[in-house]
Amino acid sequence: MIRVLLVDDDDLMRAGLRAVLSSDEAIDVVGEAADGRAAVDGARRLCPDVVLMDVRMPRLDGIAATRELLGAAPETRILMLTTFEDDDYVFGALSAGASGFLLKRTRPEQLIEAIHTIAGGESLLSPSVTRTVIDRMARQPQADPAAGRRLRDLTPRERDVLELVARGLSNAEIARSLVVEESTVKTHVKRILAKLDLRDRVQAVILAYETGLVRPGA
Repeated sequence: MIRVLLVDDDDLMRAGLRAVLSSDEAIDVVGEAADGRAAVDGARRLCPDVVLMDVRMPRLDGIAATRELLGAAPETRILMLTTFEDDDYVFGALSAGASGFLLKRTRPEQLIEAIHTIAGGESLLSPSVTRTVIDRMARQPQADPAAGRRLRDLTPRERDVLELVARGLSNAEIARSLVVEESTVKTHVKRILAKLDLRDRVQAVILAYETGLVRPGA
């Protein structure tokens, strides 16, 4: 079972999320919290696998709560769920250690899949959030030649996959582009992250721009 803690200051939203997640027998909603402070306290008490965290909340916002929660329980996975796509929220959440970032308009089946993905140890971003990361990197200075040396250990195919990841493509889209199985793409992504000592796809996107593997507007 995947133990999930729901955190949102909207009672109706929490009720809706609980109803959606109840359709999956592998997910157990172990508790709810209406603000960030209650979320931290609840996570310490309930030891959830995944915390579904709102961003804007009273007492302690979702980003600050994520940072504090992971400081005490780093094995917990945080999935941010918000109506906002502002890049300050995105980068704030990711820098705090969130494993995923989805918009509240995400379809129920995608939310359930996201929880399974996060619980399995992978990171996840919606395509629009990935685009936000890419747009932010497009405003950064020129590529760092020193950073480019980190790519030397990658095979040509791994470089191809990294480039497509940096362009915001999902694993399924990369598989279609390279005419390979999606499982093959997942293997390549795992090897890329391991070789480059990266935490997740977000760091991979940033490194691809820093090294000049992908250039803004190309």
